[in-house]
Amino acid sequence: MSVSPATMRRLMRELTELKNDPPEGIRVVTNEENMLDVTGIIEGPEGTPYAGGYFKVRFEFTPEFPAAPPKCWFATKIFHPNVSSQGEICVNTLKKDWKSTYGIGHILVTVKCLLIFPNPESALDEEAGRLLLEDYESYCSRAKLITNVHATPRTRPPEFETPAPVNPEEGDSIPPSTAVAPLPGDPLPLPIPPSVSPRKSAPPTPIAHPLQPSLSNTITNSLATSTSNKERVTPMPLSTANSNVSGTSDMTTAKAGKRSAATGHSGIEKRKKALKRL
Repeated sequence: MSVSPATMRRLMRELTELKNDPPEGIRVVTNEENMLDVTGIIEGPEGTPYAGGYFKVRFEFTPEFPAAPPKCWFATKIFHPNVSSQGEICVNTLKKDWKSTYGIGHILVTVKCLLIFPNPESALDEEAGRLLLEDYESYCSRAKLITNVHATPRTRPPEFETPAPVNPEEGDSIPPSTAVAPLPGDPLPLPIPPSVSPRKSAPPTPIAHPLQPSLSNTITNSLATSTSNKERVTPMPLSTANSNVSGTSDMTTAKAGKRSAATGHSGIEKRKKALKRL
């Protein structure tokens, strides 16, 4: 089948996006000789009887695409109510609900959801639909058996193998010769390789501000000031009690002198009176 050039460009663009950024559990494989030969691979969802399996879904694009949906079927045998024994898929997206804006990725995501939530009311496999409604344990056991036999490979498909992450230590490690020790005050110190043992540095000594004397200078200046003050100390004056005593003795002496002077003067006057009488 051939499609229009515009449809081919659209398919090429979508296939490139699916390979570069695929949905979870979904991959696409193309044939290099025929780009319209597209196969989708769906990983069985965890918590369902299809877990551990990888189911291939084939696509066939008609000239009516994208106005009409492509033909789509399971190439891997599966026990599911909405999948026939020939692999035909019963889902509304591939029938009445189809839109021209849908593509390969939308179809594969819808089919994966169908593995999680099967619809027994529109069953293509009547036995699977009956067991799902009447005996869920038997349905799960049958689905797991078919999955293990037909859908579980010995090795995981290479399309699901992700490249190993690059070890940042291999390209960003610091050689021992250029290792830098952390500097004081750094919020995030630079890492030191294990081969280089960090040196034990002495605790930093406090640095006095240039405008402030150090503690030792302050103590020395205080001692010198107190010593010089002691040398300049002068004898304290006599106490008030001593000054009062000395003042009292001086007054007593003065009074005694006055008395003696008065006594001597009275004696002279008596002698003069006695001479006048003679």
